[in-house]
Amino acid sequence: MEYVSRVPGPPLDGLIDDLYYLEGAPPYSRLMLPAAPAPLLIVNLGAPFLIRAGTDVDAVEYADGCAVTTPTRAWEFGYPSPTRSVGVHFRPWGLAPFLPMPAAELCDRPATVEQIWGRPAIAELRHRLTLADAPHEMLMLLEEELVRRLRVIDGLDLVRQMSSAVAATGGTVPISDIGVAARASSTYVAKRFKAVVGVTPKRLARSYRFSSTVLALDVAAPIDWGDVAAGAGYFDQAHFVREFREFTGLTPTRYAEVRRRFLRDHPDHVLDGWPLPAD
Repeated sequence: MEYVSRVPGPPLDGLIDDLYYLEGAPPYSRLMLPAAPAPLLIVNLGAPFLIRAGTDVDAVEYADGCAVTTPTRAWEFGYPSPTRSVGVHFRPWGLAPFLPMPAAELCDRPATVEQIWGRPAIAELRHRLTLADAPHEMLMLLEEELVRRLRVIDGLDLVRQMSSAVAATGGTVPISDIGVAARASSTYVAKRFKAVVGVTPKRLARSYRFSSTVLALDVAAPIDWGDVAAGAGYFDQAHFVREFREFTGLTPTRYAEVRRRFLRDHPDHVLDGWPLPAD
């Protein structure tokens, strides 16, 4: 697959990790994406893809793309083959300034791009993207569209500062110990977090703690799951296993097997690192 990324300039650099272009044959028709503190926007330029999120039994088709706020559990993504899209990897607070609704309304319930920007707007954007000569030009067009749609969000600075502090500690420090939290009541902070991030500060911290722990694993070597759980600050291994299943849909042992399968079947693939084969 071809993958091209671009770090945006101001004012988007404080909201977005990168913009990306993706094209080609996916490694698997269905991928499981563990819950992570990373909202996502995809503008689809190919055949529709499928998403099964939250507690949904059936997958839902998305033709024009989707917006996903910080999830609380694993979700399944079904690629068409070939696939072609541009997208945005947001920081936890970064998607909210581009949404017409509170982020919590999309928690584990992805929206189509039409639902957030309207049919005429996404049709025009997709048309302009398909006329672009190269991926970098497409990403410039997407960046310009985002700048044009940027709006002011109440409490964004507070949420950004607290979220950044949570990220810096890997989610291991109690929210009450973060200095920024003293500036406002816990009720206000929780309300703004749900509106901007989609989840409470404690839930975001759980996501960071889990993601930091799992992404640091070397699945090619033997893993002592008891040591992993203790090192991440879990009270006991049973608690760690329950959270592992919630965030990945798999037991720790099964996760390691599936991750090794990805590494074995597709070494150095552009999608390796977080998605898991769901087939």
